[in-house]
Amino acid sequence: MFSIGDFARYGRVSARMLRHYDAIGLLRPARTDPVTGYRSYEAAQLARLNRIIALKDLGFSLQQVGAILAEEVSVPELRGMLRLRQAELEAARTAAGARLAQVEARLRTIESEGRMSADDVVVKRTGTVLLAELHGIAASYGPGDIGPVITPLYAELCRLLAAAGVTPAGPGLAYYEDVPEPGEAGEQPADGSDGKDAVVVHAGMVITEEALAKAGAKAGTEVGTGAGATAGRPGTPTPTGLGFDVVTLPGLDSAATVVHHGPMSRILPTAQNLAHWIDANGYRSAGYARELYLECPPDQEKWITEIQEPVVRA
Repeated sequence: MFSIGDFARYGRVSARMLRHYDAIGLLRPARTDPVTGYRSYEAAQLARLNRIIALKDLGFSLQQVGAILAEEVSVPELRGMLRLRQAELEAARTAAGARLAQVEARLRTIESEGRMSADDVVVKRTGTVLLAELHGIAASYGPGDIGPVITPLYAELCRLLAAAGVTPAGPGLAYYEDVPEPGEAGEQPADGSDGKDAVVVHAGMVITEEALAKAGAKAGTEVGTGAGATAGRPGTPTPTGLGFDVVTLPGLDSAATVVHHGPMSRILPTAQNLAHWIDANGYRSAGYARELYLECPPDQEKWITEIQEPVVRA
């Protein structure tokens, strides 16, 4: 038998908590001295205490914990409940980390306002490229919505290219489009929203016609043509039969470009400084910026990305 103090130490709880559990009938001591009122516990009672604490950490009230224990929850059932709660907490931690990254980006934006040198921006033409791509829909153009969509797209695209034996001929290149209006051809947001803020995310890798043909793209794939392509606008992505699409992405006649260093979650200061430069130098934006991923090592702090904003004279 253990005193309440010893039992509390073994259970890593407070004696006060044990007294409360006794008062509500959740964990009665094995023996209570009728004269002194001292509580004594048995080692076997640690099993019930562990279940109480585990269920409490899952978010159940003590009343609910009592009801669950009365139904004698098995170890496998409890393990499953704990693993579910673990997954929920990890998801919450990831979401909190993403929010913190966005807050940091906003702070950096405020701190860097007006500091971009004219030498940081280059206006140039970009070349036409052939892309292997996958696409998805993000709820908005914000980094917090783009990241969870584009990251798995690139992971899957790289897997599919490797499986097909297609080696990329250049860096990754992402581009964006508005979601088609209701009634137009194309995908609609899966969340049932009106899609006014949603964007189509295209995750692409530069490839060659030769590599695509060697991989056995299905007959009829319009390699290098991209039906519907116009100046600066991509053609309709064409299925290859290899799990990914292929599209010709025409070059931009005039793009204001700047190099961003670090993870894309912190792109906001770079993008807004570019916007200030565009406005101050007599240009206006002509569409969504493209992202050319020049270097993407495992350490995202070392990422180098060229932002390509299509512009015209204001």
